[in-house]
Amino acid sequence: MSFSLKGKIACITGASSGIGKATAQVFAEAGASLILTARRKALLDDVAEEIRKKSDVKILTIELDVRSQEQVESAFSSLPAEWTSIDILVNNAGLAMGKDKLQDYNLDEVKQMVETNILGLVYVTKAVLKGMTERKSGHVVNLGSTAGHEVYPGGSIYNATKFAVNALNQGMKMDTLGDNIRVTSVDPGMVNTDFSTIRFRGDKSKADSVYAGMTPLVAEDIADAIFWAVTRPAHVNINEIIMMPVDQSSNMLVHRKPV
Repeated sequence: MSFSLKGKIACITGASSGIGKATAQVFAEAGASLILTARRKALLDDVAEEIRKKSDVKILTIELDVRSQEQVESAFSSLPAEWTSIDILVNNAGLAMGKDKLQDYNLDEVKQMVETNILGLVYVTKAVLKGMTERKSGHVVNLGSTAGHEVYPGGSIYNATKFAVNALNQGMKMDTLGDNIRVTSVDPGMVNTDFSTIRFRGDKSKADSVYAGMTPLVAEDIADAIFWAVTRPAHVNINEIIMMPVDQSSNMLVHRKPV
């Protein structure tokens, strides 16, 4: 029997757009109560309002920069009583900045990637996982990437952070063995969200060129995979999902039609 999300509390980081937003929408349709976090509170509130128009679910929005240990600890230690028993955590917040050679990287952007993709995931997971282990129930979903399996030119820093997520996911499963906790990594290839726009520092034409002549995945595809993983029967753990569009076979091999 599949695992029902009705009445469960799901926390999603980076929920103001893209994969986080799409995951919030599909979870709401299944009846989950939502804790949505992101740095952009106005966008986050818009997401919550959009969901409320379609689904009668409880939603708590929190302005949160996962890079800040103090913000994370404060946010999760001060949750209202009815929100403290988080059943599902989706560590979605993450980003890439630039596509430079390591020796040419802006160190502020390196720091932003490391602090968001690695430390932010650790801060949030630590804040939530302790309660899950005490209750002997919970599911942590980490958003990895094919970049955490295969290095590509210009991706050294981002690759390193996603290889770290891969290792953290495996270690988390070991650390919670015996605590009835499920741990899953969902690792997409090319997904057309605002990811590339952020990576190329707002250059939309450069971002669009990443997907030129091919059909990429979209946020809803990843949300569907996350939903499938968390709704497997309670005794089933999906360790890892690696997914790509049909037009991609590796991080360096993409089939493109003439445009």
